[in-house]
Amino acid sequence: MRVLIALGGNAMTSPEGHARPEDQITAITQAMEPVADLIASGVDVVLTHGNGPQVGNLLVKNELAASVVPPVTLDWCGAQTQGTIGFVTVNALQRALHGRGIDRQAAAVVTRARVDADDPGLANPTKPIGRYLPRDEAQVLIEHGQVWEDRGERGWRRMVASPEPREILDAPAVSALIRAGFVVVANGGGGIPVVRDPDGTVRGVEAVIDKDLGAALLARMLDVDTLVIATDVDGAVLDYGTPRERALGLVDVPTMRKHAAEGHFAGGSMGPKVEACCRFVENGGRRAVITSLGRIADAVSDDVGTTVVPAA
Repeated sequence: MRVLIALGGNAMTSPEGHARPEDQITAITQAMEPVADLIASGVDVVLTHGNGPQVGNLLVKNELAASVVPPVTLDWCGAQTQGTIGFVTVNALQRALHGRGIDRQAAAVVTRARVDADDPGLANPTKPIGRYLPRDEAQVLIEHGQVWEDRGERGWRRMVASPEPREILDAPAVSALIRAGFVVVANGGGGIPVVRDPDGTVRGVEAVIDKDLGAALLARMLDVDTLVIATDVDGAVLDYGTPRERALGLVDVPTMRKHAAEGHFAGGSMGPKVEACCRFVENGGRRAVITSLGRIADAVSDDVGTTVVPAA
């Protein structure tokens, strides 16, 4: 069995959400324990991850240094965070495997995700990221070509494109490493966004890709059996925040699509996870699971959290 586990931001920060280096190392070390248990049981595991807090840190550094050095573009931020998180994850996983007497190599792949050059989002950035700034500080970044929007009393906030991922360009490299026996960490943050030019070459673009949609696409390209989206809650719920709130367990894709159309899942949080699960199963995946980090080992074989399956 091959499983792709998409680790959320909670797996790489402290319980309070802090993203200092020591916080990230501690959190990732803890997250690799159940992953190592899965590998020890004979499951073929591929890992991907979010990078929101880490990119957020880079954006603050950009802002503070913008009058001295040019800001780093978002594709560079994605590449840098893939490298850093991959490095820490590989170290932590190999340490956990060694503690179980398992001699298994791990590798991190800096991974590109192709988006359409004519994706509407690239021309009209609508996704807010980073912190709020006063106008004069935002103006320095606007002069560097960034798009910022006046958000009223809270200040100005950066707006970026969030295009649809179409192809994971480095999936063949990931597949080759898997066949060679490596546990692979890939496509962090949804992948580094690139477009293909008419001459066939690719170049990075200023955008962010939803990490859950990127995970679903990578899982499909790697012929994964189960997609597990690990987050900070046990699963999706219906009527969230109301007296009728109830957990959503085993559900088929048509039913899940119906719940989504009724507005049960917030666009900035659970919505992309639900969409990713539906896409994966609709494209041939056996099952997709949304659950908490501590339950990922159970998610491979049992119906825990929210488990999405094909229509009967």
